[in-house]
Amino acid sequence: MQTDQVLDGLVETLAALEHERWAHWQSYLHGKAIKQEDGSLMIPSELVKKWEKQIATPFANLSNEEKESDREQVQRYLPTIKDALRR
Repeated sequence: MQTDQVLDGLVETLAALEHERWAHWQSYLHGKAIKQEDGSLMIPSELVKKWEKQIATPFANLSNEEKESDREQVQRYLPTIKDALRR
């Protein structure tokens, strides 16, 4: 198989994993938000404050718990990347 085809396949596989990760996050977020009468969602202020702090914090400065959460997400990608590198 040509390198371009392998890379195209890898991109598609990783894109599917990214969609799963995003959908999981959105499901979590929607579960924490408060649905308004018009169908919009309101995120509680304590979560906005927490997430804005995380957004502004470099990985190296996150708590160990926050770092571990990011590592868990990376673990979802590693099998696909390892498989691609073996080819």
